[in-house]
Amino acid sequence: MDTISNQSSILPAVDDPRVVRRRNWRMLKDKLVRHSMTFGGISIILAIVLIFFYLVYIVYPILMPADMHQAQEFVMPAGKEKGKTLYIATEEKAEVGVRFTDKGHIIFFSLHTGAVLKEQTIAVPDNASITSIAMSDTAKRVVAFGLSNGKAIVIQHNYAITYPNDKALITPEIAYPLGEEAVVVDEQSRSLTHLAIQIGEEANTLAAVTADNQFVLSGLTKETSFIDESVSLEKTSSSLDLHAAVITHILVDKEQRISYLADTEGRIHSIDISDPATPVVISKTSVVNPTQKITALSFLTGDISLIIGRDDGMVMQWFPVRSETGDKVLTKIREFDQQKGQAITGIIAEERRKGFAVFDASGRVGIYHSTAHNNLILKTITSKNIAVAAFSPRADVLVTENTQGHYTTWDIENEHPEVSWSALWNKVWYESYDEPAYIWQSSSASNDFEPKFSLTPLAFGTLKAAFYAMIVAVPLAIFGAIYAAYFMAPQMRRVVKPTIEIMEALPTVILGFLAGLWLAPVVEAHLAGVFLMFLLIPISVFISAYLWRFAPKALVYRLGAGWEGALLIPVILFVGWFSFAISPVIENLFFGGSMTQWLESAGIGFDQRNALVVGMTMGLAVIPSIFSIAEDAIFSVPKHLTTGSLALGATPWQTMIRVVLLTASPGIFSAIMIGLGRAVGETMIVLMATGNTPVMDFSIFQGLRTLSANIAVEMPESEVGSTHYRILFLAALTLFMFTFFFNTVAEVIRQRLRRKYSSL
Repeated sequence: MDTISNQSSILPAVDDPRVVRRRNWRMLKDKLVRHSMTFGGISIILAIVLIFFYLVYIVYPILMPADMHQAQEFVMPAGKEKGKTLYIATEEKAEVGVRFTDKGHIIFFSLHTGAVLKEQTIAVPDNASITSIAMSDTAKRVVAFGLSNGKAIVIQHNYAITYPNDKALITPEIAYPLGEEAVVVDEQSRSLTHLAIQIGEEANTLAAVTADNQFVLSGLTKETSFIDESVSLEKTSSSLDLHAAVITHILVDKEQRISYLADTEGRIHSIDISDPATPVVISKTSVVNPTQKITALSFLTGDISLIIGRDDGMVMQWFPVRSETGDKVLTKIREFDQQKGQAITGIIAEERRKGFAVFDASGRVGIYHSTAHNNLILKTITSKNIAVAAFSPRADVLVTENTQGHYTTWDIENEHPEVSWSALWNKVWYESYDEPAYIWQSSSASNDFEPKFSLTPLAFGTLKAAFYAMIVAVPLAIFGAIYAAYFMAPQMRRVVKPTIEIMEALPTVILGFLAGLWLAPVVEAHLAGVFLMFLLIPISVFISAYLWRFAPKALVYRLGAGWEGALLIPVILFVGWFSFAISPVIENLFFGGSMTQWLESAGIGFDQRNALVVGMTMGLAVIPSIFSIAEDAIFSVPKHLTTGSLALGATPWQTMIRVVLLTASPGIFSAIMIGLGRAVGETMIVLMATGNTPVMDFSIFQGLRTLSANIAVEMPESEVGSTHYRILFLAALTLFMFTFFFNTVAEVIRQRLRRKYSSL
């Protein structure tokens, strides 16, 4: 008792200032750590929420509907006495418009006030009159007047921009690309009732239909003299008897290879004009029912697709599709029925996108996008019929003239017409394709290009890469975690576990580099050996485990429990070497010397950088994450559960299956889902080891393109604020939602498993 009393007297009292000071300092540190952890957690959640809203902020504009509103209204520039308007156009900045009349007057006017800026009259022969008008590709600004004497006058309206006093001044000009003299189109001097023209660098084509329904063709080739550099035109003429109903519309494509004619019986005549001397009728296609009429016909930009308007208000898109016999057949691709009920009176196409405007007899205008199969705007803009209309080159201004001669300009807000649910996620029938398909092809060198923004092959590639990576990673990581946590000797575990966790620090760019430059060629050269290795290694492990039962007892006791796995290292290395060594023999015996060529001959495509390489490499990258979390979950199972199970007579394996795995299942499931999230979001490995081909093919021998790799490849080259730029952010948002979904599902299931097995 004396000893205890002496020791008690040595201990400081509870109210000793030093004890109080230490206790207060400890409590302060606890509060600081608690608040710091709370602040850190809230900051992480806030950062994730901000990332989400920033992605939505960038993506939101492509979800906004298009709109148009009236900007200016004025009377017809120069008045009706100058003749009936045949065609109007604008220059790039939509500040100056031009009006072409049937009396040969060309009137340039301000699109803000309607004031006439310049007027010029073409020299129409006294014995002739203007009977038709034709426009070349809108980017070239070439217009041709067809005359009643079988000739045509070709002009070009240009706009010179100067900057006096640092202010832009637009000066309209007229040029004659084929000379000021009228060009003879019909040698028999018949009236040209319908005319089409295309101007090229050297070759030029004028096609027309005469008053007696004859198709006439005139090819003009520019020749430059080497002596005085003078330019002359070599002409080739021909004619063709159509033997058809009355022609109502005529078009010539910009490549000057084919001409399309529409007649009163609802047929489209396709004529090969690649040789102007011998035009050939390719086909006659009925595009409407016998009771319907073609009331409008126009090319879509690029001159591949025809946009056809009917008298019942339906609008259709047709373009040539290669048939089974190899011939191109004019095929209906899609319909637009938003203006059904009123006859279509006019169609104009955008100059730089696959959009177009449609006018009907009720004064409505509909603006559409063909690829998106979308009606963007449908608006009644006049109580009178629209006589003529024109888009500005940027398609942000629409100019209309109604039948009473009133002009109206409309500002159009339509920045992202290419985006629709069907264009992003459904199959789309693109121009020059034989069937609808999922395609990602975001850019090209020409405005005629049809953007292909399907996110489906990218999402498919993301899931495909993750699937094959998880096939490799999950069995190895989970079984490895089970063995390391439950069966492996503690000394060996202290070496193995940190070693595998250190693997997670390997930069994925290094893994991708090795996969693309070393592993992919090795797999291609020893493809049979790779599959043989996948087959033989599990078999060799089972055989080794079976043979270990017959090992000498002295060796077993000397080695000790839990060290058996170390003996498998030389076995696995030997089997791997043997598989690759025997690979040439296998390929010679069963695959004609090359397994890759055998696959190609069997109709199975093989890319060097394929899903097999990605699965092996990304599986290696994901294994440490899954292994570490799963091993911790299994090792943390309370010892009283395992000892109690063993005490009741269960074997170690039965204890593992029926007790340990059930208890650790929430952690194991979390490990798998975290690994899946890592695989879905992986960038550098899939960027360098897949070939980045956005194909919808689940074959292990084909490449792929993932959402993350696509963003990494194309974001640096996309124009800020463009449709392409915003769709890349939409891909990032989709990837964000993928990982959010998987993590949410994982947490919900983990909590349910935790509640279910918490009573053990």
